[in-house]
Amino acid sequence: MKRVVRFRVNGEQKTAHVEVTKTLLDVLREDMFLTGTKRGCDSGECGACTVLLNGQAVHSCLVLAAELDGKDVLTIEALSKDRRELHPLQKAFIEKGAVQCGFCTPGLIMTAKALLDENPNPTEEEVRYGVSGNLCRCTGYSKIVEAILTAGEEIRRCNK
Repeated sequence: MKRVVRFRVNGEQKTAHVEVTKTLLDVLREDMFLTGTKRGCDSGECGACTVLLNGQAVHSCLVLAAELDGKDVLTIEALSKDRRELHPLQKAFIEKGAVQCGFCTPGLIMTAKALLDENPNPTEEEVRYGVSGNLCRCTGYSKIVEAILTAGEEIRRCNK
């Protein structure tokens, strides 16, 4: 059974005819070719598929596409300005060496964006708690936390 859903993805209005059992992750990767959102566990445990849904970080493998009507989705592809200038989070992840294999990076960055949007000046503890739903098998999280704190400083500086 299919359903028509109308929603925004990265600022663009979209209409899709989706199977009621299809996930947001599948719609993004298979129908919209937005492959920055990664498929990890398919059970909401790893955070690799994290996107923002109406500004909130969600595991897109757990959101049914049929629930998207009227909603706003933001993926990693939309963070850089005109795909030329990296977002402060992207820059900080590179500069602080928070990227190793890179598989978890899009989900971590989107989670961090939601965190910094809600709390522009988090403590280290708040950052660690905020990304606790995202697994990274390569790093010890120290560089990831440092990158998020650095990006927060840059965002606050730019917003003054």
